[in-house]
Amino acid sequence: MAATGSKEIAENTVTEEEIRSLAELKPGPIGIFDSGYGGLSVFKEIRQLLPQYDYIYLGDNARAPYGTQSFETVYHYTRECVFKLFELGCNLVILACNTASARALRTIQQNDLPPGKKVLGVIRPTTEIVHRYTETHSIGILATTGTVKSESYTIEINKFNPEITVYQHACPRWASLVESGEINTAETGYQVQKDIEALLQQSEQIDVIVLACTHYPLLLPVIKKFVPGHIRIISQGPLVARSLKEYLNRHTGLESCCSRNEESVFYTTGDAGDFEIKARMFFGQSVKAKHISVVQDLKLQR
Repeated sequence: MAATGSKEIAENTVTEEEIRSLAELKPGPIGIFDSGYGGLSVFKEIRQLLPQYDYIYLGDNARAPYGTQSFETVYHYTRECVFKLFELGCNLVILACNTASARALRTIQQNDLPPGKKVLGVIRPTTEIVHRYTETHSIGILATTGTVKSESYTIEINKFNPEITVYQHACPRWASLVESGEINTAETGYQVQKDIEALLQQSEQIDVIVLACTHYPLLLPVIKKFVPGHIRIISQGPLVARSLKEYLNRHTGLESCCSRNEESVFYTTGDAGDFEIKARMFFGQSVKAKHISVVQDLKLQR
């Protein structure tokens, strides 16, 4: 069973073994992983801020969504995709997926990483600084069922700022509405309004809402219709991009193992043509994708 929580790699002094491991690594792309399309909204921000690096994006579309899967299943699926990115030459992988970050990241970091390889998530970059945006110390989280059940945001926010109260609400239909292109429909408006009201009914003090799923920023025009003007809405993409830049500045050994040709490659475990059609909505431009298999051990499949 994958461990709960989303603890990132500790900022400890680099050991001699890690230095040797980094020295033996060949420069490779930065891997960006998501269960589907949402991570493209994070990748877009990363590439805009750090265009000099090479990237490989991998979407596990064939097995999405992850949000309703068990902890064990999410861990196994995420581990397979991370190791496929390692196999493709990545030394650093970003889990641009809140569910994977909440349910699989810590276990992979603690138990599975080959020497010199690193995996980071999207939760800590948000939880470290979200206190800057609230005056009432009351923060709302809109996320998938899996992320809410993990309590990762509550745990991580309170780790840095115990005085903050976190209110959560799961929005299991939002991601599918986005992927089906039903952003501006009456059904979507009704569902978004219903979920936002359910969150805000938990406390009148909420003055910040975190969109804790990478699909949700595409619903911003709809979300803003139902969120009072005094409440700040935070998307993760820019926060993750800035956090990655700072991380690479601090970890120069790992940064030197990131290749720099300004190239991006896109893989999906699903249909490449379908991925290309939907990816434009999240990434803001057309992409060329290839189908890839990530299954490494049939015993991991349920």
